[in-house]
Amino acid sequence: MKYVIFDMDGVIVDSEYTYLESKTEILKESGKEMPISYQYQFMGTTYEYMWSTMKNELNLEKGIDYYISEMNRKRNEMIERDGVKPIKGVQKFIKDIYSKGNKLAVASSSPKHEIIRNLHELDLIQYFSCLVSGEEVENSKPHPDVFLKTAELLNIEPSKCIVFEDTKNGSLAAKAAGMYCIGFENPDYPKQDLSATDLIIDKFDGFSLDN
Repeated sequence: MKYVIFDMDGVIVDSEYTYLESKTEILKESGKEMPISYQYQFMGTTYEYMWSTMKNELNLEKGIDYYISEMNRKRNEMIERDGVKPIKGVQKFIKDIYSKGNKLAVASSSPKHEIIRNLHELDLIQYFSCLVSGEEVENSKPHPDVFLKTAELLNIEPSKCIVFEDTKNGSLAAKAAGMYCIGFENPDYPKQDLSATDLIIDKFDGFSLDN
């Protein structure tokens, strides 16, 4: 049996664009027009971390709760318009590795209710033994907390886990936890620094853990 942990945003769900666009739009409305590339550094981190950092760096006037609420409102409008979109090939990949007796989990910086909603929408929730959110640990990625918590719930040593991550912060967190990390380099998004990973793939179609 293998123990396989998936990040959610950018690995299972094609949702990174909703974060990038909504945050850039909010900053523009706040008189802080920043290039979308400014947001790349926050990929894989919690809402609280990203908005606390931006508030301090850009001297934003309103409270963090306001910005998180606005981001979620804009993101929900995009999701209602587009639906919950899966990463190409990941649904079949998840079903295939589950059918071979592997134990699966999600470790995401996103809120728990979003993890549950997205997996329900994609009809994948039944394949996962546990779901861990960044809300449930003290430190955000790139700290290893969310992965260590997941290994604890799986009742397995971190070194026995394989992680799929698509961001620099996420891959650093997985390696800090002592896990084998496979970087997913989505050709539809700007390249992240995945140099910390053990292996990089750019598609799930045709990829097998047996290899």
